[in-house]
Amino acid sequence: MALAASAAPLLPSAAFASLLEEERTAWYRNAKFGMFIHWGPYSLASVEASWPIMRPTPGGITEAEYRALPARFNPTKFDPQAFVDLARSAGQKYMVFTTKHHDGFCMFDSAYTKHKITNTPYGKDIVAQLVAAAKHSDMPLGFYYSPPDLYHPDFRDTSKLAKENWEGEPDRPEWPLYLDYMELQLTELLTRYGPAALIWFDGLNNQRKYNGTHVLDLIHRLQPRTLVNDRIGVPGDFQTPEQFIPNAIPTRNVVVTGIDPSVQNKLVATAVPRPEDFQLWETCMTINDTWAYNKHDLNYKSADFLIRSLVEVASRGGNFLLNVGPQPDGVIQPEFQERLRAIGDWLAINGDSIYGTTYGPVQGVKGVRTTAKGGTIFVHVFDWPASSLEMKGVDPKILSAHLLANGQPLKFNQTESGLRIDLPARAPDGNVSVIAMRTL
Repeated sequence: MALAASAAPLLPSAAFASLLEEERTAWYRNAKFGMFIHWGPYSLASVEASWPIMRPTPGGITEAEYRALPARFNPTKFDPQAFVDLARSAGQKYMVFTTKHHDGFCMFDSAYTKHKITNTPYGKDIVAQLVAAAKHSDMPLGFYYSPPDLYHPDFRDTSKLAKENWEGEPDRPEWPLYLDYMELQLTELLTRYGPAALIWFDGLNNQRKYNGTHVLDLIHRLQPRTLVNDRIGVPGDFQTPEQFIPNAIPTRNVVVTGIDPSVQNKLVATAVPRPEDFQLWETCMTINDTWAYNKHDLNYKSADFLIRSLVEVASRGGNFLLNVGPQPDGVIQPEFQERLRAIGDWLAINGDSIYGTTYGPVQGVKGVRTTAKGGTIFVHVFDWPASSLEMKGVDPKILSAHLLANGQPLKFNQTESGLRIDLPARAPDGNVSVIAMRTL
């Protein structure tokens, strides 16, 4: 079936090349904080997306039971504007939605599969609704798209259980047909649902099998401004550590990606790279322990922990993509909403120290994190000292210092040996207090 007549024309590769990296990535560098959304029929069973049939556990949901979930999926309380409004209230500047996870189920009305949201009792295109709401609110929206597709017979021999061949079978003669299918669906997303702020691939193992160079060229021709992550076998615009925060500032010559937190221990925590060596990166993290909605997972991270995680990420120049897994009825659970709004309350006062900043000059000091923007250094104090804060490594001449929360001026003394800032007895913020220092 052909694409809709309204599809945007392909742009030559030169159109992409003419866009400087700084221009394409400027919005992303400034945004710092986004909302990740993992949602699909799997929410009905309170199980993780796709993985229960990839790595089944004794007594868990069977593949047959998992495959039957779309027939019951009917999120009648879904309000796309409520999703966008919640992200806004949290201070999040972009959103990333799972258009298709590894199980192959599409949350958009793809012309190339029957395994999709418009063939459920709900019957409406979730992605199209979210796109419209995001556009109405001027919220950048990115698309998570899984190259693995356990439903598609050209990706794997579907006569077998998914646990036997979930990584795909690129040696089968059908594999090129699957790559064509993937290209057709990406073209749909980038022409019928655009503009896409970014494409978030989740390629799992042996990502090179997806012909990433060709895929990137397709994306760049269709939408030159769309950013791409690093999970399709070729370097993308940003790296994606998952569920951990690197303990140093990622650079172009050090790969920090995927779900292996041991990588962070190989980095030098106090190194401050040259701007031209910095590597864009984004930590994605869950609020509890699971990506999808799970009524049994009550291990919620506190708002304080999440605010400090945002600061940790920003202090190393990264973005923080915080996940929600909506309930099967389409509502984001109150525990998530409470934490997101608490972060938003903190950002309403301290957002100047996060948005539009880059990594600060002081790294690896216990209890202190710094960001920088223009002629200002922001000092985020985790552990409030009794009377003064002393730091080394602040080389620019400090002209003034004040508390970001209330504007209170602070006395300071800067010498060759370090900087001392006199502080009030009580921290102005119960989570993270911020000192803004104007420099020469």
